[in-house]
Amino acid sequence: MADIREVAKMANVSPSTVSRVLGGKIPVAEETKTKVLAAIAKLNYRPNIVAQSLKGGRFRSIGLIVPNVRSLVFPAAIRGIEDVAMKHGYIVVLCNTDENPEQEKAYIQGLRSRLVDGFIFSTARPDYHNIKALEEEEFPVVLLIRQMGSSANAVVVDNFNGAYQATQYLIARGLKRIGLINGALDIQLYQERFRGYQQAMQEGGLPLPDGAVLHGVYGWEDAHRETMRMLHDGVRVDAFFATNDPKAAGVMRAIKDFGLTIPKDISVMGFDNIDIAPLLDPPLTTVAQPFYKMGATACEQLIKIIEGKRRLKPKIDVFPAELVIRGTVI
Repeated sequence: MADIREVAKMANVSPSTVSRVLGGKIPVAEETKTKVLAAIAKLNYRPNIVAQSLKGGRFRSIGLIVPNVRSLVFPAAIRGIEDVAMKHGYIVVLCNTDENPEQEKAYIQGLRSRLVDGFIFSTARPDYHNIKALEEEEFPVVLLIRQMGSSANAVVVDNFNGAYQATQYLIARGLKRIGLINGALDIQLYQERFRGYQQAMQEGGLPLPDGAVLHGVYGWEDAHRETMRMLHDGVRVDAFFATNDPKAAGVMRAIKDFGLTIPKDISVMGFDNIDIAPLLDPPLTTVAQPFYKMGATACEQLIKIIEGKRRLKPKIDVFPAELVIRGTVI
């Protein structure tokens, strides 16, 4: 394989001139540039990316850490991240942690040894020290979908207001016994969705229905199992608000398996507006998150940090949530 000295010799210029042409930041005379590019093409020269990265201090790569790559909340966000990364000349390395902090730590160490320039995390929890350790080192980090208070750069949706709007809509439809199928309360977004639900219920003068407010429900299978248990136990509800769409799908399946109809017997509200939401039977009424825009914004924010184009004070971008009305609410 040809090296930069051979290119320089063929073009009758210095190796540093070849470097300037390749870098594109320092002006080079058009005639000289043409000769260098012709030599590069003839010799099929390929720059040494590792050497260039070491010289420039960046490898132009981003680690993307998600809790479960099978979750349907991530495809649009990942596409937004990739599109922005590609536009800026970065590549994205995707890793799945299964909510395991040790696995997350191993990925961080492995990717840092390969000289990634920064991380986007969708795994933030208060008890995870891996992200905090990176922040203490001032290593470029942006949180996506989840956040950890106001101390870290993050891109999120307005979880409180989204849940508040969703519950208000259910109440406005005449539904009073509204159950909640929620995720783990050590994840901030589920805390905020619970608070939004609570406030709307309180303002509506409605008590939280006994036995129908569940936390720590994970995935559609868990939601299906817990909903079947409640129905078998005779828990009375007019509606379920599931704080993500996969949970809502599990709730819907349980209601049907129990021989009831949606929304005539029980209404269902979701949160996320993932791609399958309009394909469910009936189509799911839910709260939309602009995942593509959120992913793109997170990547833009991270690249600005990496390239030193923004202030050091943490920035949190909060996108509005939007109620999408379909067929699962009476």
